Amino acid sequence: MPPWSRERAQAEPLPALIAVFAVCVGLVTYTGVLGDAMPEPNRNPAPATLSEVEQVISSNGVVAPTRIADALRTKPAGYRLNITLSTGSGNENHTQLWHAGPPVPRTADSVGSAESAEIAETVVSVRISPGNIRPARLRVEVW
Repeated sequence: MPPWSRERAQAEPLPALIAVFAVCVGLVTYTGVLGDAMPEPNRNPAPATLSEVEQVISSNGVVAPTRIADALRTKPAGYRLNITLSTGSGNENHTQLWHAGPPVPRTADSVGSAESAEIAETVVSVRISPGNIRPARLRVEVW
């Protein structure tokens, strides 16, 4: 076969398209896996921790305040966790509070704000006594 032949270095169109498609799928998969594997420097662990805490302390959608200490095991590795469950409104006589975890460090210049804590909270139903269920606010602070 002479070097200037028209049949040299030719491929069928369908196998060539399949090969290009396979290379593209491989690149997209590689970049997707690489993107998921890279750590995010500004990741907020509070929402995920709140979801896990709620699963641990609730049964059939109703939170049991006695289980709050059990939920401390859901803290992310390398972080500290504070869990607060509070019921009631403006009336001080009917407000109840439950806490678990170490106190959150506060800054000296702004009262009430955590130094570097990430906060997430949600409204849940809490069982005060048998047959007595009230709305409550579940709050987690992760730092």
